[in-house]
Amino acid sequence: MLQVRKSQERGYADHGWLRSFHSFSFAGYYDPAHMGFGNLRVINEDRVAAGAGFGTHGHKDMEIISYVLSGELAHKDSMGNVESIPPGDVQRMSAGRGVMHSEFNHKADETTHFLQIWIEPNVRGIAPGYEQKKFSDAEKRGKLRLVASPDGADGSVTVHADARLFAGLLDGDETASLALDSKRKSYVHLVRGELEVNGQKLVGGDAAMLQGESQLTLGAGKDAEVLVFDLAA
Repeated sequence: MLQVRKSQERGYADHGWLRSFHSFSFAGYYDPAHMGFGNLRVINEDRVAAGAGFGTHGHKDMEIISYVLSGELAHKDSMGNVESIPPGDVQRMSAGRGVMHSEFNHKADETTHFLQIWIEPNVRGIAPGYEQKKFSDAEKRGKLRLVASPDGADGSVTVHADARLFAGLLDGDETASLALDSKRKSYVHLVRGELEVNGQKLVGGDAAMLQGESQLTLGAGKDAEVLVFDLAA
């Protein structure tokens, strides 16, 4: 079974300095039909205005991934990490038993556009942790590149969760496929462009939720950037 959720069906919040689309219930957006999917809890598509950002705040027992699309995101946390996250980097922060952090766009004339992703962990109360790795466009061109996994396979960042995340870039005749476990769930989030997912057309911001499927086939891309989640049921 494949269910498409269109971009405009997401929640939306405009705080002036922050414009955010919520794929699942978050903050002031509540939809009992979209509380998450499997152990995927949050996908927020955030645009942070120049010189603005999220002040210091806390998290606990959540695996948090930041995926920057344009601009840069400055990260500072209570573990002592002070990092800049550019496009192409994947940042993983394990909140564990508690962490404080801030995220800012220090550019004077450029919006930071990024995805904030939360995945429910399969272990709680661990020491908080941080990891950041770069994945070049060449690694994602015409294929699905593993960027996050429970065991850090293929140089991916390690998440304390029963989930894997792939990123891909597809255009023109490029195709990519992935064998799925029909007993698990899969979630496809089209970041930008156009793409067919098992024959269903998506445009930027759309998502496809798959259950009971054994194969994922992506094709007919037009400047497409896509994230694919393999998730616990």
